[in-house]
Amino acid sequence: MTPPPAVPAALHPLVAAFLDDRAAVRAALHRFGSPVHLVFPQVFTANLAALRGVLEGAATRYRICYAHKVNRSAAFAGTAAAAGIAVDVASARELLSAQTAGFPADRIEVTGPKGAAMLRTALAAGVTINVDNLWELETLAALSDPKTTVPVLLRISGFPGSSPSRFGIDLGDAGAAFDLLTRHRDRLRLLGFAFHLDTAATVERVQAVAECLDLVERAYGHDLMPTVLDIGGGLRQVFTADAAGYDAYDHALRAGLLGHGRAVHWGSNTFGYHVADGAVHGGPVFHKYANTESAADILADLLGAPLPGHGGRALSRVLADNLLELWLEPGKALVDQAGITLAQVEFVKRAGNGATLVHLDLSRDTVTAADQEVLIDPIVLAEPVVPDAVGVYFAGHLCLERDLITQRQVRLAGVPAPGDPVVFANTAGYHMDLSAARASMHPVPAKVAVLHRDGEFDLCPDADYRPEVR
Repeated sequence: MTPPPAVPAALHPLVAAFLDDRAAVRAALHRFGSPVHLVFPQVFTANLAALRGVLEGAATRYRICYAHKVNRSAAFAGTAAAAGIAVDVASARELLSAQTAGFPADRIEVTGPKGAAMLRTALAAGVTINVDNLWELETLAALSDPKTTVPVLLRISGFPGSSPSRFGIDLGDAGAAFDLLTRHRDRLRLLGFAFHLDTAATVERVQAVAECLDLVERAYGHDLMPTVLDIGGGLRQVFTADAAGYDAYDHALRAGLLGHGRAVHWGSNTFGYHVADGAVHGGPVFHKYANTESAADILADLLGAPLPGHGGRALSRVLADNLLELWLEPGKALVDQAGITLAQVEFVKRAGNGATLVHLDLSRDTVTAADQEVLIDPIVLAEPVVPDAVGVYFAGHLCLERDLITQRQVRLAGVPAPGDPVVFANTAGYHMDLSAARASMHPVPAKVAVLHRDGEFDLCPDADYRPEVR
């Protein structure tokens, strides 16, 4: 039968060169075992340089805060610290990791919902606190040392035209926040306003910026002097080398769900789609795999977008004219294509429904976040014994029906053999860590930094990696 369309992965040239060096791949598996997560700090550095280039060109003051939660890698954190940027942490352990990496207190920002224990930890560390709600603000004032002024940002939500969010202080409650800041001005110092939208749409971000600029004006009326506008993260990644291939696969998947042609889905999984009245409705639980626009291009579009009510001036120009420093919190954008996961084939079997199952020595939770489907095709680093395009499902090593690594059929050049290496591309952005589990007492895969020097690849345990200080 005809296999499904291919959805090839986009690979950074450095990562592609590593995979072409089969001796380096074998060395990684031999030394650190399978499965193993590989991170590439040099790709992180290149991604950072691209964002910095856009910001420098916009001629506005800025601060980049690496969103640590995207990956637990000490190598990434150390690379960010050595590069002189800031870091966004969302737990006590992340804060400790940032401090260990070398970030000073004035380059650490604590974000996310925080209980009293986390607030005490942040206060003791002397870092900037991005306040999620009015309770946090009032509690900070109560817990803080009267002799020390705490720098805070107010995270705002409830913007017109944006989806509701459980995070942040609603626009309608800004007045109450100003009252608290005014009442406790001896303990709390307002640096500015922050937001994080679950979208990369420029129009929504522009609207949020406009609302925050209004808040800046209102703050001045309370004798508060904000100087920062933090636009959060959410910049996209480039996953696929063939956006048309992604679209073709999505079309085949939906046709299969309707019973039109060959099904490429396992069991009753609909991937978030809703099938009714002879049609497929809604959206899938996939990342935006078809995106071809880089994070740098998305950021450039945002900074160049005209702000309503400001005479057509670009967002970056308005911020500069108002002496506001732009902060952003990229995570996925900095680790885009900077990490892969290596595993090995354990065996191949045919299921009762006729499907070919390729069993690997890792679980679904190792390479995908929460309920997301892996829509980029895994790469088998071996020539098939009998080259013949075939559709397979990759299965995990847990004794659970749900542990299908790909719950949709994947096109391969042939059936792999036991021991063949398999690569999951671009897993550094949340995929490695967000859902990682120790079910059945399986260990969490090792994490290893890969560095390209003098034409060769060096491997180093992630925790031992030390970046070059520039």
